[in-house]
This record gives sequence, structure tokens and C-alpha cells, in this order.
Amino acid sequence: MTRSRLAPGTGIVTVPGGALVLRTSGGEFLRIDTGGVTGEDLVRRLAGEGAPEDDETSDEGAHTAELARLVEAFEAAGHALSTPPRAPLAGRTVHVLGDPVLTAPVARCAGAEGAEVHRITPDGVAELARAAPDVGAEGRVAVVWCLDSPVPEGLWDTADRLPGRRIAWLRCHREGAHSWIEPLAADPGDVTSRHLRLRRLAATPAHRELAAYWAGHRTPDTGPHPTEASAALIAALLTADLIAWAWAGAGAGAGVSRAAVLPVRRRLRRIDLRDLTLTEHPVLPVPDVAPLPAPAAARTRAGAAGARP
Repeated sequence: MTRSRLAPGTGIVTVPGGALVLRTSGGEFLRIDTGGVTGEDLVRRLAGEGAPEDDETSDEGAHTAELARLVEAFEAAGHALSTPPRAPLAGRTVHVLGDPVLTAPVARCAGAEGAEVHRITPDGVAELARAAPDVGAEGRVAVVWCLDSPVPEGLWDTADRLPGRRIAWLRCHREGAHSWIEPLAADPGDVTSRHLRLRRLAATPAHRELAAYWAGHRTPDTGPHPTEASAALIAALLTADLIAWAWAGAGAGAGVSRAAVLPVRRRLRRIDLRDLTLTEHPVLPVPDVAPLPAPAAARTRAGAAGARP
């Protein structure tokens, strides 16, 4: 018999005067039909009390076989595991850069979830964007860029090419009292920082003013800067996006479908640093369009200039 134990977050509840009930990690209560196995034996087995060898050497072979079938049913439903669960970001490499007030908590959070965290420079990001796609590393490398300021014009243009190399691209920045967490991009069709700028300009009547603000035509920054609490919140949200990306890459093995995590790659979040209010906004990529044809008069003049006498 395997050494399966209850999966994290699950538990068996003994209802006075009733049957055993399984409380799933999602909070559901499911009645357990133990058949010919006593509730005490099942609880002892899945709680890790008593060695599996004791079950195998028992004289009651039928009882042992039925207990084994029950454990296998728990495993098949995901309520028991034969090996300890891996950290969600184990096997992933996360490159972090930007302002330390944000990158330090991001590095701690990602590392605590099993990621191998490295500091990187903008030149290092450019090298990743130029490199040929690494098939073996696909879905296992991410870049997180955090700014405590508006994004200087053109700073993230090179990093926007990372999804084309199958490298996850996650970023955040601050504008005044608001920090913006842009959706993680991991595939060529995902939302990039360029898409976000175009969408935000299209959504406001003050598009000229917003463009001038981004271009640096503004007075010196007066904050507010992230506090320990707001930086921790931002780091936790960024790490949650990395975990969703890792689950999507794990596929069926993690029990999470790609469709289930796609919404996090179409979601723009804004945090008000004054009261930690969080709002979410759906956002879609901006499709490439063909250039507009030249006006008819311009085509006529061009044709006349190229005609032979």
C-alpha cells in the first residue's frame, strides 16, 4: 500500500452520531462510504498514524485490500497524495529588476514559493529578448520588472518581445498615488505594455495630456511611495500571477486547465496606495493592422512623377 496522506487543505470530519465526512480544500463536505473499513482505520491510515507495513502483514487480507481501494479512490480524486506536493514555482526561474522597494518583497515571495530568483539588468533582459527560444526552458522562465514611477518612454519596448521567446513578462509601475499591475504575458498573443498604453489612451478623453505625462512633461514626483504594507500587497499579487502561469504550464498534471488561468492574462489591476483599494479592469491585446492606403491624389502624383515622357 502506498504511503498516501491527505492532501493539503483537506480533512476528515467525524460527525457525532453520523458517518465520516471529507472536507475538501475548497470547503465542500462529502460523505465517505467506508464499506467494510472502519472509520478509525481510514482516519489512522490517511492521517499518517501507523506504518503501511502493518497493513500489509495483517491477517485480515480482505480488509487490507478494501482499505487500499479507499486510499486509491482518495488519490484519484486528488484528496490524497503519495508524495509531498511541490512548491508551485519549483523548477521556474524568475528574473527580477527595478526599484528595490518592490523587487525585494517580490524576490522573497517568489523564492518562498520555490522559484529560483535572479537579479537582472535591462541589458540582461535585452539579451533574453534577442536569444533564440529555448524549447527546454519554455514555460519555466519569467521576468518581473517593478517601477516606483511612470514607465519612461520606450523602456519596456524590448521586454515586450519576451513572450515571443516563450518567456513570461510581468510588470508593475506607479503613477502618482496609483500602482498598476499589468497582466502577465507568456505567449505571442498576450497583452504587452505597448497594448496597455494604446488601450489607456483610447479610453480617456485626456489622451494628449496622458501621453505628455508619460513622456516626462510633468513636475517632479511627490509620491506617495509604496509602504511596507502596499509593497507586500503588490508582491503577493505579482507572485499569484506567477503561480497561475506555472499552473498553466503544468497543464493537466496540476489539475488546472489553461482556460482557467487565462483571465489573469487579460486583467489590469490598479492599487490606490493611500487606502490599498484594488480595482480590476479587463484588457485585450491590440491586433496589428495594415497601414492605411495612400490618398488617391497622392497616388496620382506619385504615378505622374514616375512616368516617362
